[in-house]
Amino acid sequence: MTTLPRPSLTYRVEDGLKLGTLLWRFGPGWRMISSAVLGGGVGPRAWVLNMQVAEGYSRMDPVEHMTALGPGGRGVGMMTAARVERCTVAADGGAEAAATVGLGVPTWAAAPEGVPDPGLPAAPEIGPQSARDAVREAGREAGTGGRAPRPGTINILVAVPVAFSDPALVNAVMTVTEAKTQALLEAGYPCTGTASDAVCVAVREDGPEEAFGGPRSVWGARIARAVHRAVLDGARDWRARRTG
Repeated sequence: MTTLPRPSLTYRVEDGLKLGTLLWRFGPGWRMISSAVLGGGVGPRAWVLNMQVAEGYSRMDPVEHMTALGPGGRGVGMMTAARVERCTVAADGGAEAAATVGLGVPTWAAAPEGVPDPGLPAAPEIGPQSARDAVREAGREAGTGGRAPRPGTINILVAVPVAFSDPALVNAVMTVTEAKTQALLEAGYPCTGTASDAVCVAVREDGPEEAFGGPRSVWGARIARAVHRAVLDGARDWRARRTG
């Protein structure tokens, strides 16, 4: 039996574009922590939505927009300009992760103030300092003011079949982020992620609570390996579609 429900994939047409939506129906008995606009924070949630939107999405009602596509009740909604049907999934010891990876604008978290993220080419040998120089140079050449015409969001959903304490949930989000960054660097992307990444970790409401979610705890280690695999596969898929 898998922890992560099989998602449904549906399509809608907006502004003349065919856009996909993934919906995971968890049902009752789940608690989630998320950075998403819809259903973010910590609490009981029954579903997770990953909605593809057009580049340059500018609607001022994203919560209402996503809620209209959900099944009703309390859930989590994330958005991305990446193609959600390219979702990559991995599992480790009962922990499962699903990732949609868009890397049009790979970003260093600690970037120089006022320097845009114009979209860097993948270069495994680039380190933080040389990446900053590359950002400045690319910004001058592109003249885009940081508005790159390519989708760039990494949304990650993780599910485990046990309960977590609140501190362990926060720790798990840290673990997801660290594993994501490790995968991106291994895939040759000089970045810590993108500026619009979102995460959701789903755990059971009932049962003994795990006290730790770090990468050397039992379940944190499983989460890390599952996320690492899903993001690495997604990043390599992104590269193959860009260069193939």
